[in-house]
Amino acid sequence: MYHTQNSYLMELTETFQRVKAASKSLPQLSDTLRNQVLNAVADAIVDYKERILVANEKDLAKMDPKNPLYDRLQLTDKRLDDIAADMRNVALLPSPLGHVTKEKTLPNGLRLHRVSVPFGVIGMIYEARPNVTFDVFSLCFKSGNACVLKGGSDADLSNQASVELIHEVLSQYGINPDVVTLLPATHEATGEMLNAVGCIDLCIPRGGRRLIDFVRNTARIPVIETGAGVVNTYFDKDGDLEMGKAIICNAKTRRVSVCNALDCLIIHERRLGDLFELVGPLLDHKVELYADGPAYQLLEGKYPTILLKQATHESFGTEFMDYKMAIRTVASLSEALDHIDRYGSGHSEAIITQNEETARTFQQAVDAACVYWNAPTSFTDGAQFGLGAEIGISTQKLGPRGPMALEEMTTYKWIIEGEGQTRG
Repeated sequence: MYHTQNSYLMELTETFQRVKAASKSLPQLSDTLRNQVLNAVADAIVDYKERILVANEKDLAKMDPKNPLYDRLQLTDKRLDDIAADMRNVALLPSPLGHVTKEKTLPNGLRLHRVSVPFGVIGMIYEARPNVTFDVFSLCFKSGNACVLKGGSDADLSNQASVELIHEVLSQYGINPDVVTLLPATHEATGEMLNAVGCIDLCIPRGGRRLIDFVRNTARIPVIETGAGVVNTYFDKDGDLEMGKAIICNAKTRRVSVCNALDCLIIHERRLGDLFELVGPLLDHKVELYADGPAYQLLEGKYPTILLKQATHESFGTEFMDYKMAIRTVASLSEALDHIDRYGSGHSEAIITQNEETARTFQQAVDAACVYWNAPTSFTDGAQFGLGAEIGISTQKLGPRGPMALEEMTTYKWIIEGEGQTRG
């Protein structure tokens, strides 16, 4: 048994080494060739979607359709068409490589240029999100990075089918398929990946808080945190009712399992009289409400009893990923800001108000990657931001923040040119 386990770990180490070696060739490819490959993969997704859908059906058969993660796991004709379209959009974007971001000539004549370059190998850990496989490939390949993918067991067959398709296209273009490698869906693979010092240059976990905490506490390689989103929207005393109804419903119900979905509605006490109308559209989606004292009192007898619960301390600061939402009543903007500061995750926050001064104060004070005024947090997405696609939403401050797209997949190096100068 020990010998078998030891052999498995050695195989993983050899896999990481192959990816690292293969990554060296990627920066040498022309952007034209990279774009041709991306468009060819997009074509293959559409032409051979049945292969991916059959694999996805097998994954879905193992999950309860009532599980909120079912929607994230599910691929459809339309979703595969959208994935292919996103990949083509990435191909149309300018290359993020070779940009001179700073240049200067020193008094001694040395010429300095700071130039954007790939990280090398990106390690991606994600859960029941098979679309991420294609998003990560497109952004990494376009930016000259190889990628090691570690998907969850829930989506393993879908991920395998997707990577096989990518490998077929890469081989057609004479590119080493090792530049995109899918690891086994095991805990051991995750552990070895997080300790692949010298082979993986950056790890990006995309998922819930438990996954991100595990990666942060375990990794010996650099990590950028993405994914976990406890999202609040504040309906101010000067908020527009019709606008608020549309924004709240869209933010909560568009896709409940994604990280930009609304978790808590904060409402000014002067607008409690409008609360039932504000949340009325949520009834069509049978959204459960966890309301604090004032909000519960107002909704009792109006909102269906089976869907109305008293909020507890745990109701705030919870990423529901379900048709559930908390409601918190506040007496002022500062109280709303205190709530967000205490319970938010630094992902996306929003205010609904017609008062520009209040909105500007909110946007300046809230410490989050994306801060909205009169728009739903459902727009926090690389494609929606015009970035082509995204690897995830970074919630940290060191390095990239917000949607991580092409530019965020590069680092830089200094190029120095001289004419024989020496340092005294």
